[in-house]
Parts: sequence; structure tokens; C-alpha cells
Amino acid sequence: MAEEAEVVEAGGWWLRPCGGRDVVKLAVPLILSTGSWTLMHFFDRVLLTWYSNDAIAAATPAGMLNFSLMCLPLGIAGYVNTFVAQYFGAGRSERVGRVVWQGIWLGLIALPFMLMLIPLAPTIFEWGNHEPNVVREEIRYFQTLALGGGAAVIAAAQSSFFTGLGFTRIVMVVDMIVAVLNLALDYILIWGRLDLPALGVAGAGLATSLAQWTKVAILAWMMSRGEFRHKYGLVEGFGWDGQLFGRLLRFGAPSGLQMAIEVCAFTVFMFLMGQLGRHELAATNIAFSVNSLTFIPMMGLGIAVATLVGQQIGGERPDLAARATWTSAAIGGIYTLAMSFLFVAAPDLFMAPYAAGAGSEFQAIRSTCYVLLRFVAAYCFVDTMQIVFSSAIKGAGDTRFVLLVTSVVSPIPVLLAWGGIRYWNWGLWAFWLVVTCWILLLGAIFLARFLGGKWRSMRVIEPDVVAVEDEMASA
Repeated sequence: MAEEAEVVEAGGWWLRPCGGRDVVKLAVPLILSTGSWTLMHFFDRVLLTWYSNDAIAAATPAGMLNFSLMCLPLGIAGYVNTFVAQYFGAGRSERVGRVVWQGIWLGLIALPFMLMLIPLAPTIFEWGNHEPNVVREEIRYFQTLALGGGAAVIAAAQSSFFTGLGFTRIVMVVDMIVAVLNLALDYILIWGRLDLPALGVAGAGLATSLAQWTKVAILAWMMSRGEFRHKYGLVEGFGWDGQLFGRLLRFGAPSGLQMAIEVCAFTVFMFLMGQLGRHELAATNIAFSVNSLTFIPMMGLGIAVATLVGQQIGGERPDLAARATWTSAAIGGIYTLAMSFLFVAAPDLFMAPYAAGAGSEFQAIRSTCYVLLRFVAAYCFVDTMQIVFSSAIKGAGDTRFVLLVTSVVSPIPVLLAWGGIRYWNWGLWAFWLVVTCWILLLGAIFLARFLGGKWRSMRVIEPDVVAVEDEMASA
């Protein structure tokens, strides 16, 4: 045991197992992968800002509603990553393909339900009580985004196959290709290039849906390659496995519900905030778009944390799982603090792309964005910490606690926003103060849960899988 401990500690912070090098090797492709989508969304919003203020005002509420309705199946499919990581860590690679297929079947089930939402869009967005021009654009954006909902769920399960095994560069390359395709389609469809009609915000939604289905096709081709097809049971695992699907739902559904509740709460919050006016909503959308330059790459880091924790938990090494988490928190914290400094010290660096093609009306929005970016700078470090520590405990299987916290905390800012509009005559700064406090509270709770250590004894894979691994080790 002493010799093993010496091996584990050898190499210092960078070279030791689950130290800086291991985290960076796994996380950087995922950060670049999610970062490519961040840039895509960023420039997507820039193009919509150039197109019209109504379009940019509509983009975030409609996009958030679309995402919130996908969250449950998307969260379950994404949790395939933890199963794959724990199977891999336990030395049971032949079980990987079967659980990946369960996630793909879930996406096929979700597809018709997403399409059924298209005719309901007018009723949904009229409830928001936004300006008529904005409502019209929200409906068009939502309806075209819904065409790709099933593809997003299928792609989440496919990506989880590669990330859970640690092949994160594959996901990075695919996401970059698809993001570039999305941007090209944005330019063509929003503005009507190549003799096509200008679709405006509907073109942006259609571009995203086409890109998602392209991603499904590319990942399916990658998975069919010989080095993956048989080694990880993708052929043998084809088909429905009711018991494994139920296990995926047992652990993945709380993760999906947590995501759904949090995003739904944020979506309702945005709808309420939108009642302050078109300029306030447009400024908020731009500020959150800039915030995505920190938030979405850190989601990539969160996937890496969940993968490393899952692999180490599957291999009965919780101490290495904890080390990977703290290492990730240090790396994410450095990046976030640097971005926070830029948000305050050089806001024009982020505003310039929006201003370049916008009209004179944008100047009033711009001055508001400067203040909102200070709020972003105030909370984004803690936001990164809550992503890291919540991902760590979910990677071990502690999804029910995350769901409980989200269910209790998320309604509070929504109720405050409703009261602010109805009774207290709140302005924009009050809404953003609530957002900041919301994130700070979640960060504190998930850090406390991680420090409590209950996650160390959790598993998502079947007990007999761990037992087989123990027998192999003892033999």
C-alpha cells in the first residue's frame, strides 16, 4: 500500500495521476468543443443583432424555451457519459455499447414529441406578453429549432460514448466541423445568400437544426469504425435492454429533471424580465451571450470532471476522483478570473462585434450591457465552481441531491421576479442582482455537498459489474 501511495503522489501537481496533465488532456478538447459552440452562438447572436433588434430580443427566450423542453431527454442521454466512464473504469468495456444504444433509443422516442410542439408555439409565446414583433420572431425561431430536438438528444448519447472513454479529441473535431457548418448556414439562411430567401431568425433556427442532424450522421460514421464497433460492444449491444434503460432512467432522470427545472426557471425568469421592455431584453440577451464565453467552455470542463470521477469511482479510486475535481476547479478558476477581469476592464472587446453592423439604436443597449457585464464578472467564478463540484458528484451518481437542491432553490428567483414585476416595480438591476445571488447560493451548496464526501461510496453501474472487477483484481 505504501508503494502504491508513493506512485500515486509521484510527479507533483502536473504529472501525478489525475493531476494537471491528465485533466488538461481530457478537458481541453471538451472545452474547445463546447467553446466552438460558444463562438457559434456568439456570432449567431451578432448576426441577429445586425439583422434586427426584434430578432436578437426574441432569440434568448425562444432558444431557452426550446432547450428547457429538451432538458429531460437531453440530460438522460448525456448521463450515458457517466455509465460509460464507470464501465470503462471497472474494466467492463463490453457493456459500453449497450448503454449507449439506450441513450440513442431515447432520442428516437423524443423526436416526435419535439415535433408536436411546433403547432403549440403561438399559444406558448403569446403568454409571455412581449411586444408583438418580438413574439412573432420568437415563434419562428422556436419552430425551426424544434426540428433538431431529437437530433440533439441522439448526438448527446453518441458524444457520451467517446467522452466517457476519454476520446475527447474526436468530439472536439466533430463539434468544430459542425459549428463552422452552422455559422455558414446562419450567414446563408439569415441574410438569404446563394439566391435563397432571407429567413431572418427562422434561418438561424433552421441552421442549428441542420447542423445537429449533420452531427448525428458524422458521429454514427465514427462509431461504425472497426476500432470501436466490436471492442465496446456497439454491434452486440444493439437493441432494447429494458433493465439497463431503467437503470439509466433511475440515475439519469434526476440529472435531466435538474437541468429541466433550472433551465425552465431561468426561461420563465427571462420571460418576466422581458416585460421590462425591448431594450432591456436585448441588452440582457447580449450580456448572457457574452457570459457564454465563460459558461459554455466550463460546461466542457464539467463533462471532463464527470468523466474522470466516473472512471475513478468505477475503478474504486475515490481519492483520485477528488484530486481530479480539485485540479479542475483550479484550472477553471484561473480561466474564469481572467475572463472576469476582461469583462470589467475591456467591455468594448466584447461589444465591438455587435456594434459593427448594428444601427444607432444599439448605442443605448450598449451602455446597459457595460453594467450587466459587471454582474457577469461578479458571479462567473462561483458559477464555474458550481459546475465543477456538481459535475463531480453527478459523475459518482449523486444526481438525486442535485435534483433536490435545484427543485428547492430554482423557484425562489422566479417568484421574486414575478413579485418584482407585479408589485415592486423592479428595474433591470434588481433582476440581475437576483441572478447573481441565485448562482452564489448554488455554488455554496454544491461545494458543501462535495466536501461532505457521500459521493465517494456511490456507483451507477450494476453491483455485479463491480464484483466481477474485484474478483479479477484479487485473482
